[in-house]
Amino acid sequence: MTMHSTLQRAFAIRRALKVISGLNNFDAENVAAVVKAAELGGATFVDIAADVELVRLVKNITNLPVCVSAVEPEKFVQAVAAGADLIEIGNFDSFYAQGRKFEAEEVLALTKKTRAMLPGITLSVTVPHILTLDKQVQLAEELVQAGADIIQTEGGISSKPLHAGTLGLIEKAAPTLAAAYEISRVVSVPVLCASGISSVTASLATAAGAAGVGVGSAVNQLNSKVAMIAAVRSLVEALATTNTSSHNFA
Repeated sequence: MTMHSTLQRAFAIRRALKVISGLNNFDAENVAAVVKAAELGGATFVDIAADVELVRLVKNITNLPVCVSAVEPEKFVQAVAAGADLIEIGNFDSFYAQGRKFEAEEVLALTKKTRAMLPGITLSVTVPHILTLDKQVQLAEELVQAGADIIQTEGGISSKPLHAGTLGLIEKAAPTLAAAYEISRVVSVPVLCASGISSVTASLATAAGAAGVGVGSAVNQLNSKVAMIAAVRSLVEALATTNTSSHNFA
């Protein structure tokens, strides 16, 4: 398994920033805008829907590593053939609103099936936040045994911030931060803290043990390219304040 050198370096110093356009976002114009903002703002890599046309478009406009997200292993095969650098089972947030839940058994089965179909690609897997913390930790260990190279946490959907401003942002990030803290202590692969993360909480994620953060709505919901670039830059700066003690993920 050879992880993209850009990712390896960023994970090693705990400064990886993944900008997510959205698993169900097939709007080419919006995806392109998010990707360009990610690159101009200094992100490490981008995460787009596992769609062949989107992959081709994005590979033409950026040099950043391209991750594709899906929950159907078959979609990955075509996306990788089109040039995707790594794949992600998850970004489940968009499904919860539809009442679709992912339990541990299903995520593990998806991981095993995907790994069997694509044995040589870097594979990231999201641990569903609907599981209790101890079950999230158990699943993370099983996912690594099944071939996951990166574990992603989530939780922004489940948190109900009571306050506005900085306190609200910290409340929103609490579930995914807790998961990153617990999981990073038991797995030997990088943990990416995603869902509900902002420039306020990015450095808290790496302090909790994450090797980086994944950010979607804090960037892709903005309505101007300038605002998107500024949001990415503020995240990069937040991560730059973190402890950069190198970590060799064996």
